Amino acid sequence: MKIAIVGAGNMGTAILNGFKAAGENDLITLNPVNPRVEKFTQAKQIQLVNTPTDLVKAQPAVVILTTPASITLEVASQLASLNEETIIISSAAGISLAALAKALPNHPLAAMIPNTPVAVNAGTIGLALRENLPATITATIKEILGKLGDVIVVKETDLNIIGVVGGCGPAFVDVLMDAFSDAAVKHGLSRQIAYQVVASMVKGSGTLATETGFAPALLRDQVTSPGGTTIKGISALEARGFRGAAIAAIDAASDNSATN
Repeated sequence: MKIAIVGAGNMGTAILNGFKAAGENDLITLNPVNPRVEKFTQAKQIQLVNTPTDLVKAQPAVVILTTPASITLEVASQLASLNEETIIISSAAGISLAALAKALPNHPLAAMIPNTPVAVNAGTIGLALRENLPATITATIKEILGKLGDVIVVKETDLNIIGVVGGCGPAFVDVLMDAFSDAAVKHGLSRQIAYQVVASMVKGSGTLATETGFAPALLRDQVTSPGGTTIKGISALEARGFRGAAIAAIDAASDNSATN
């Protein structure tokens, strides 16, 4: 199955890396002439085209739009001559499925909000589907995007907050990881080992939450003994407004996202 990525910026490149890591080799990307992109696609053995006409000629089965929102509908309209069975998935924030359907009225459509961990097949992908898609198309979309990470099907109106938590969240976690690493170094651990321990801990905690389906509070209670070290640390976090700061970060990012 030929998969096309339109736009090889940060997100487009992350998606291409993820598909390559998943063993997908029939990949093509559309991007204006750019030495960085040429070097990247050559190294990864990914077909590169520079015009929508050339992409249409390649007749991909799936097209993922990672273009800026300001040009997404224009680019989509230039792909209208694609086979009507071609699945179109937009990752452009703020572009509704209704608006996309005006540019591509006859194609199966979906909208997604991924995050950069798709590059290592550990992404968090919010997915909204056009109404009345055949079950086979829906299954294909989920299967394809599932190669990049966890696919969470939501209402289209929920994509914005999914994008904030899933998209901005990694940066917030990076800040936390950096702080934990500093604390470990303060207590005598080498910087390299500190980074390894913190990254492993975050990965393991996320995996445990995903695989068990347990609420974070329950998982927290499982390692919080009466009078133990963990509850003392949690108490210190609460005293310094950690929970409120985390909520405020999502609020601030969400407010900004809603105005852009």
